[in-house]
Amino acid sequence: MAHSEYLTAPVGTVVSRMRALDAALPERDGIAVFNRVYLCVTEEVERGLDAGRFGDPGAAATLDVRFAERYLAAVDAAAGDRRPPACWRPLFQLRRHPGVRPLQFALAGINAHIGHDLALAVVDSCRTLGCEPADLEDEFDRVGELLVSLEERIREDLMPGPDLLQIADPLTHLLGSWSLERARDATWSAARALWALRRFGDLAEEFAERLDAAVGLAGRMLLTPLRG
Repeated sequence: MAHSEYLTAPVGTVVSRMRALDAALPERDGIAVFNRVYLCVTEEVERGLDAGRFGDPGAAATLDVRFAERYLAAVDAAAGDRRPPACWRPLFQLRRHPGVRPLQFALAGINAHIGHDLALAVVDSCRTLGCEPADLEDEFDRVGELLVSLEERIREDLMPGPDLLQIADPLTHLLGSWSLERARDATWSAARALWALRRFGDLAEEFAERLDAAVGLAGRMLLTPLRG
């Protein structure tokens, strides 16, 4: 199913918003750390759309924008003294904690965005495009592959050197306790469940709330202060 009427311009809009955040936030701020990571992903998606690397560019652009809007809505909520979703609250609460390392900030943001936002973005996209989750699976997988490759890069960029990161370092344990690939697989299942429950309002809302809370709990553990 092709959706060529959805072009890449909206992707450029969210890229511009993330670039503005990158320029405005202090470098060590936890949101800034995640924002730099996510900006790289979104720029890569935009380049892929321009180069024709997505089988259905309209669907890919829609999913990418709906996905980004969830994160940007959380930023706006926090900036406006409103409560962001539970999955994002640990990162906003601890964004300036001196005992949390940059890699923890990055992974906590990825956890919130993949574990919760992506499932809801799939549902949002299906409603926008008038399709089923199965119609978006290829685009979901391509975006997921970008995220996996980027996670590998940020672990390399933000990981302390081997002389600093010993097997007894608590960060070693935290890194081994969370997997992007497992989170992505769980998200696809959650998206399909949410879509199946869409006509059962209260049940769908309860499922989404429990997903939000569970992802938030994982995020709080990833942000355990390790020093200071």
